[in-house]
Amino acid sequence: MRKLVYYVASTLDGFIAAPDGAYDFFQLHPDVTAHLATNWSQTLPTFAHQQLGIDEPEGRFDAVLMGRATYDPALKVGVTSPYAHLKQYVFSRTLPPAAEPEVEIVSTDPVEFVRELRRQPGRDIWLCGGGQFAGQLLPQVDELIIKLNPYVVGSGIPLAARGFDPRRFDLVDTRPFDSGVVILHYARPREAE
Repeated sequence: MRKLVYYVASTLDGFIAAPDGAYDFFQLHPDVTAHLATNWSQTLPTFAHQQLGIDEPEGRFDAVLMGRATYDPALKVGVTSPYAHLKQYVFSRTLPPAAEPEVEIVSTDPVEFVRELRRQPGRDIWLCGGGQFAGQLLPQVDELIIKLNPYVVGSGIPLAARGFDPRRFDLVDTRPFDSGVVILHYARPREAE
């Protein structure tokens, strides 16, 4: 079965964006950017590939899931397919159908949709965000890959907005960078599968 991987940037205090959704305080340092271009090129927007020297993005994903608030910044600048190299599923009850074949607007229950998507053949699925959406899907998440940034912001959009419901993940790997960013890789414990 395909794995659902929540790959996201976070602050030390667990926020993925400011209260208004801004995330520009997450700086892309050269050491981290080089690592992402080499190891996580699929998670970089298609428009950035050429400037980062990525000819064909490689990796484990063939699909990305995002909530409406995660998709909106691209729409605001006229980009209707931010990850054109992946099948994109945007969850919204208000957006009209997308014109691009690689973008599908989904208005049904995200949990049921993801359960069905995971049963279909293909590679792993990247959960891009946002916090409310990730909170709904957290019980389906197989792996968390968090780009932990050295900032404490005090408030904002949480990593996974949901009621109190502790979920344990096991640490698989860490990758620290001179810039202070640490990529943390967690997996759902086997007994939870």
